[in-house]
Amino acid sequence: MDEFENSSRDYNESYIYDFVEPCTVDRRQVIGNFLQLFVYPIICFVGFIGNALVIVTYALYKRAKSMTDVYLLNVAIADILFVVALPLIIFSERHDWSMGNLSCKLLRGIYSVNFYSGMLLLACISGDRYLAIVQARRSYRLRSSTLLYSHLVCAVVWLSALLLSLPTFIFYERYQPGPSESSMLSGDNSTFVCFFMFKSDETARVMKTVVPSSQLALGFFLPLLIMGFCYSSVIVTLLGAKNFQRHKAVRVVFTVVLVFVICHMPYNIALLYDIVNMFEQQECSHEESVTLTMTITKSLAYLHACLNPLLYAFIGVNFRSHFRKILRDIWCLGKNYMSARRSSRATTEIYVSTRLSMDGSCNENGTSFTM
Repeated sequence: MDEFENSSRDYNESYIYDFVEPCTVDRRQVIGNFLQLFVYPIICFVGFIGNALVIVTYALYKRAKSMTDVYLLNVAIADILFVVALPLIIFSERHDWSMGNLSCKLLRGIYSVNFYSGMLLLACISGDRYLAIVQARRSYRLRSSTLLYSHLVCAVVWLSALLLSLPTFIFYERYQPGPSESSMLSGDNSTFVCFFMFKSDETARVMKTVVPSSQLALGFFLPLLIMGFCYSSVIVTLLGAKNFQRHKAVRVVFTVVLVFVICHMPYNIALLYDIVNMFEQQECSHEESVTLTMTITKSLAYLHACLNPLLYAFIGVNFRSHFRKILRDIWCLGKNYMSARRSSRATTEIYVSTRLSMDGSCNENGTSFTM
């Protein structure tokens, strides 16, 4: 989401940064360093653990039997790739992209693909909930062929995300910026940076408008509209149902939508403002405020990657049951491993512990990692 805050060297020097002295970015640099060193690692660690548990649960404990299961698994895959790519991007930024131009394109491109796929998959989940609750009778035949349609939808989502990310793969380059651009991009005299670089001013002007506009329209407003329509219909249906759990279900829906809006709305508003005022001359203080706002709100959007497992997976009773089984199995395997190391009959101990785990007869009544 941060690649649209900067553009190519030639374009910047020709159209935007036509001044003698470059603007200072001291505050943005300080806050950016703080986020990279203290906030992003926490988001990546928590997001990795949560999404890894979702993937392990579906891989070893719970088969994906519904459309929502398939979507949740793909959301977890997108989020875990995101939280793995983000530290690599931060490391590369702080070391002048020493891994080369290929790493620049791949890391930024993977980041973009996972962003688009994750957002579109959340819209798919809301659509599936709409079919299951609001259109339950009409959608019965469609949802009975769950795996076929859900896998097809996921394939379309990933392909669409890849196509939307093509400009990142094509136009991102590792290059050595000029003095004014170096100050604007990183706040210091970096040797190399990884940002959009265009061969012509016309291409730069078009792509600098189209790419962030696509992110705003397809990566935020489209999922928001789909979620708003689907979940509002779900709430109306639940409120009309005679079920003692309807209020809990309504609260869950409200929470999902509210968290989505809180995490992504601020950054996208800042991005929209930046797009509207992109080609206008601005004072340094104003430009620094806009960039600083985008830097801070971007970290809030990152937070959604580690909240998705809590909102969509752990909130379910069945998933929490599988999660407890994972913890029991890890505890059992850990105890058996330690006892095997202390025993002179290590081979026998490992064999016996494996048999016990497969039979579900661990001392703590755990279950195995088998399906």
